[in-house]
This record gives sequence, structure tokens and C-alpha cells, in this order.
Amino acid sequence: MTRYTVYVTPGALREIRRLPGHMRQRVRRAISDLRDDARPTASSALSVSAEPWELRRVRLDRWRILYGVVEDEGIVDVLAVRRRPPYDYGDLQQLIEDLGG
Repeated sequence: MTRYTVYVTPGALREIRRLPGHMRQRVRRAISDLRDDARPTASSALSVSAEPWELRRVRLDRWRILYGVVEDEGIVDVLAVRRRPPYDYGDLQQLIEDLGG
């Protein structure tokens, strides 16, 4: 089984720090779990093309963890942690560009 290296973008880190305490712990645990399984059953693929990343999200109650997987390199990049609603993935392209894609 592949073990992934997980990177959290500075923007996502700021968002995690602002979360309520109980949700912050759940998000950190979910991100940590991505090391062993980048595609957990609770995740969904996003229908946005962003080579070399496979964009996915994990839903935790009303919160979404947006991340990209680069399988060839064994990397998971956490892009954002957002509350839905009102979040509608409208800034997803900007998040990808900020990451270097």
C-alpha cells in the first residue's frame, strides 16, 4: 500500500486554525488519514481537470476538505477547508493556480 506525503497549503492551514475546536480535530484527523488512503470511501472525485492532480473532497458534516492527489509522486496537497453552504467551489480554479497548476 502506498503511503502518501501530505502537504497543507498556507491558506488551508489558516482555515483549519479558524475552525471550531471539535471540527478542527476532526479535520486534522481526516487529513492525517490521507497519508494511508488518499481516496477514502468518504471522498468524492471533483469533475475539474487539473493535471497532474486528481481533485477530490472529503465531507465532514457541513465542511469540505478539498485536496489533490498526484499518484505518481505519492503526494496529497490539501487546498482548502470550507463550509458548505455557502461554499460553491467557485474559487477552485484559483486554488489550483496558486498551487502551481
